[in-house]
Amino acid sequence: MKDRSYEALYIVPTALTEDEVSKIAEQYKEVVEKNGGTVTKAGLWEKRKLAYEIGNHRDGNYILMEFSAPSAAPAELSRLMGINDTIIRHRIFALEESK
Repeated sequence: MKDRSYEALYIVPTALTEDEVSKIAEQYKEVVEKNGGTVTKAGLWEKRKLAYEIGNHRDGNYILMEFSAPSAAPAELSRLMGINDTIIRHRIFALEESK
């Protein structure tokens, strides 16, 4: 079965240092790779003010990761992000195939 392209966007607190943010990005990159995927791009996107307060957070560091993987990889990635207290919010999008 062919791998599908995905984009994962997640928010971490601004209180974290650049090294801590890099470690988190690397941790989730490894999750994708262990589940048979390939990460094409991963890293800090930008720091932004949140539209509304989430758990006492008014702003956050947005991390964007683009990858291709079998369907099990995004499911496992979402599960792990959901149980990690460091992740404020996360979303994983399946990208449309170009014709």
